[in-house]
Amino acid sequence: MSTPINIISTEPVKDAEGFVTKGDRILASVRAYKEVRNTSAKWERIIGNAAFASVTVMFRFRKIPGLTVTASHFISDGDGRYNIVSAEDVRGRGMYVEVLAERLEGSVM
Repeated sequence: MSTPINIISTEPVKDAEGFVTKGDRILASVRAYKEVRNTSAKWERIIGNAAFASVTVMFRFRKIPGLTVTASHFISDGDGRYNIVSAEDVRGRGMYVEVLAERLEGSVM
């Protein structure tokens, strides 16, 4: 668990002139285990599911009390910004969260 990440939500923000734009709000800053997509058997099982074909990275971090990570959130780290595709409790124990995400490219960042 050595990669510092931010869990972000995008919310409408009103500026001083009354215009509404999307703004980022950091919900949590934690350290996570990061694994980039490769050719291992584990990744072949993940990518075999059509819903996860676009997944490029997996993050695993300790569960944050009072925060439920969902697909409407984003993750950012030193390498860029990621759209969360799936977030689930590891083995149902309530200790760790595993997130499958796809890297955002271009002007979306």
